[in-house]
Amino acid sequence: MTLDLTPDQLLSTTRAARKRLDLDRPVPRSLLEECVDLATQAPTGRNRQRRHFIVVTDPDRRRLIGDIFRRALATGGGRPPTERDLPRMFAHPGSMERISDGLRHLHHNIHRVPAFVIPAIEGRTEGASVLDQSMTWGSILPAVWSFMLAARVRRLGTVWTTAQGPLEAELADVLGVPHDEVMLAAFIPLAFTIGTDFKPAGRIPREQVLHWEQW
Repeated sequence: MTLDLTPDQLLSTTRAARKRLDLDRPVPRSLLEECVDLATQAPTGRNRQRRHFIVVTDPDRRRLIGDIFRRALATGGGRPPTERDLPRMFAHPGSMERISDGLRHLHHNIHRVPAFVIPAIEGRTEGASVLDQSMTWGSILPAVWSFMLAARVRRLGTVWTTAQGPLEAELADVLGVPHDEVMLAAFIPLAFTIGTDFKPAGRIPREQVLHWEQW
């Protein structure tokens, strides 16, 4: 049974679900397949259709990958926020505290999440031109967002993480992915949600992101 959402409601309430993932309810394969079918309708550079979705539901494999997830988080991730980032991050009081609390919950319970979805794309972008990078990432990230929107309509919660980044090669080896040829683009925990009443997030004003005619 799908949710009755308008396009605007769907786009504005597809939230990162961490503490509201139902850790005890299995996700039917058919729902995941439906989400992938919709995801592959997203734009793809030059119609090359190089994107892939790796779904992991086996408990033993999830425990192994969950350990990689935890160790990857411990590395601290990418570059720290800049002075311009910080006011935006903390523009709405309590938002970063809720994110941190949710991340701690996910860290402790990652092995219990019923399904992991790891989107991937053929072709690596290390040292590539901006053009090649934009064509590659532009062929996988819209598909991932489409997958997450399709999941939301089906009462499934997701959270887009880049936790695979620091230990991508190790995760690729566990998944049997040829790391020299394929990039793992994200790491998405997925489950049915506890409740469906997600709301729009607090964001900085439009005036800070919209530019007319020039920067």
